[in-house]
Amino acid sequence: MRKLVAFGIIAATAALGVGANIVQGQANVITIGGYDGATDTAIVGELINKYVKPKLDADGITVKYVPTADFGKSIVNQLSAGTAPDLFYLEDAAAQGLIGTGKVLPLNGLFNASEFVPSLNKVFSQSGKQYGIAKDFNTLTMYYNKDLFDQAKVAYPDSDDTWNDFETKVTKVQTTLGKGYYGTCFPAEYARFGAFAASTGWKPILAGGRTILDSRFKSAFAFYTGLVKKGFAVKPSQVNAGWGGDCIKSGKVATAFEGGWALGFLRDNAPNLKYGTALLPKDPASGKRGNLIYTVAWAINAGTKNKAAAVKVLTALTSVEAQQFVLRSGLALPSRVSLQADPYLKGTSAEQVAFKNVFTGATDGNAVSFAPDKFGGDWYRPIDEALSAVMDGQKSVDQAIKDAQTGLDRVMKK
Repeated sequence: MRKLVAFGIIAATAALGVGANIVQGQANVITIGGYDGATDTAIVGELINKYVKPKLDADGITVKYVPTADFGKSIVNQLSAGTAPDLFYLEDAAAQGLIGTGKVLPLNGLFNASEFVPSLNKVFSQSGKQYGIAKDFNTLTMYYNKDLFDQAKVAYPDSDDTWNDFETKVTKVQTTLGKGYYGTCFPAEYARFGAFAASTGWKPILAGGRTILDSRFKSAFAFYTGLVKKGFAVKPSQVNAGWGGDCIKSGKVATAFEGGWALGFLRDNAPNLKYGTALLPKDPASGKRGNLIYTVAWAINAGTKNKAAAVKVLTALTSVEAQQFVLRSGLALPSRVSLQADPYLKGTSAEQVAFKNVFTGATDGNAVSFAPDKFGGDWYRPIDEALSAVMDGQKSVDQAIKDAQTGLDRVMKK
């Protein structure tokens, strides 16, 4: 799943210690753990060189970024074994579980969290204590290939469209252009489908701590899987793609739903692609659109031997200058309250408009946190399996939802 590609420092340069063995505990050497990959190597190297190192050189602090494959599992194992880096990404979906282990350092009295968006802070807090500082955030927006809509003589998607309008437009594009072209890309993942479910007013977790897959959930589920069953939406794997960005890059898929993290990918991998963005389509019954809010925090290892230095690195990573750089690089939206009105978001380029839509997605309609409270990644699995089973023709909508409810009840009783 490609949901958080833009949140992380993907890789840094050899000069910054990338790929070095973890040296947590060594005097004035601060290690940072996060995702591996190569998409944003140049951007991240510049970020650290320009906005982190200058703030630390006077203190003689060296920063080493240590990217890890399958980071979500790796960090759990590292924290348990006492080998985790000094700082690390704290993912929204895993936050409450990791905080509960006591392995994440409380930041109260060490860092001023009041300058950051409160709703994001809440994801990384527990029992009145702050354990992570949101580094940025994202929501979903609709990317569309302008050339395909132009060739099919179909009006571009717009922010007033309902699900029905969206289906009509992408269906017409596909049928007009013919074999080998597709209307949209729908992964069998809550990470995309959840935005459609939220538009109905469905709440992922109720006040009593349960998830109920009610009639509102079913209406979104039937629409989402129905487009695949009709042949007008494809799973990424059906077009040799790994995620929605690959689908749009192919030039054969008219629309996809991704966050700001797709912007740098398209800039680097499809520089000639003419694309536009629009807010997600509205549920025709509720008249509202939905969205998912994704975020990742910087957190400090409770076992670090370099707490004071780690706090200085955290402060540099979340500075105004660092967050402005991330925004202008097309990665994600800043978590600092003061930067929500940054002039960059008032521009008219395709990337700037996309980010305005991503920002609007957090407040327009029914936007919900992607994080499943305290239940961790196991919470998503029953829904993902249900989506896949219907898309692959293995189960009916009713049976798949019934089985997903059973799976969710089991997870939430642990």
